[in-house]
Amino acid sequence: MDTIEDKLPVDVAANLKELKEDLDLKIPPKKLEKNLLIATWNIRGFGDITRKWTSAPTDSPKRDLHSLVCIAEIIKRFDVIAVQEVKANLKGLRDVLKVLGSDWSLILTDVNQGDVGNGERMAYLFDTRRVNLSGLACELVVPDEWTKTINKGMLDKQFVRSPYAVSFRAQNQTFILVTLHILFGNTSSDRITELKGIAKWLASWADDVNAYHQNLIALGDFNIDKRGDLLNQTFISEGLYIPPALQNDKVTRSIFDETKYYDQIAWFQNSNKKNNLSLEFITGGNYDFIKTALSNRGLTKQALSFMLSDHYPL
Repeated sequence: MDTIEDKLPVDVAANLKELKEDLDLKIPPKKLEKNLLIATWNIRGFGDITRKWTSAPTDSPKRDLHSLVCIAEIIKRFDVIAVQEVKANLKGLRDVLKVLGSDWSLILTDVNQGDVGNGERMAYLFDTRRVNLSGLACELVVPDEWTKTINKGMLDKQFVRSPYAVSFRAQNQTFILVTLHILFGNTSSDRITELKGIAKWLASWADDVNAYHQNLIALGDFNIDKRGDLLNQTFISEGLYIPPALQNDKVTRSIFDETKYYDQIAWFQNSNKKNNLSLEFITGGNYDFIKTALSNRGLTKQALSFMLSDHYPL
């Protein structure tokens, strides 16, 4: 049976080769029983696609088959990747899964209802040769009792996009990933309620799962503009830890503004500042696709953001 990649036009094949070579240099290879590669990526408005290799100026959406195979090539470098901004229309996601092949699977939420939910889903794609589901899948619901133990108004309504937790198993290790996409709001202070509430929930859960030698890792689009105050007020104050490898200025999240600090991967530490993980953290970073993916198309950053994303994978 023919696949999308069997029919690559010459220019697309040449660009995909360039992308693969760049990924080989910048993303660690998968090593059997030696490492686990976890990522998060907000893929802008990841829904419908135009099933042409090159979308025309009049086409909507602009995302086409060329951008789709580039997205798939980036995703396949990881063992499991949390994806935000998956839309109600799953055509793009399902086509990416076809390109990834039969060794890949996915699990995702239903659509978040309501205007502020923006018609989005949370999803995980994972390489079943390396990672499998281990049983748990849930969305965060705020318990009424918490409203009595935290600041007034902190959790007086549900989250607009409920954080999505799924447990996986790789070799003899179990780990729980919690992906989130925080409400952006009008100002950074609008995000404090959700960030603080989610951090409190994660902290209480981390104490429990750590007793069973499981690993709890939060990842996704935290919508934090800058390094510092907002992060300290919300996540860090509850004990969440972001490794220095993901905090240095060379690790950027936004293709438009390298000072933005939107996307995060974090976990908890105990009172002795030791990671509450049985996994050992080795390294982390972002993948900058600007100079390679679709580089033959002469696109502006704005146009590229609708084809690939306005976020880098972390």
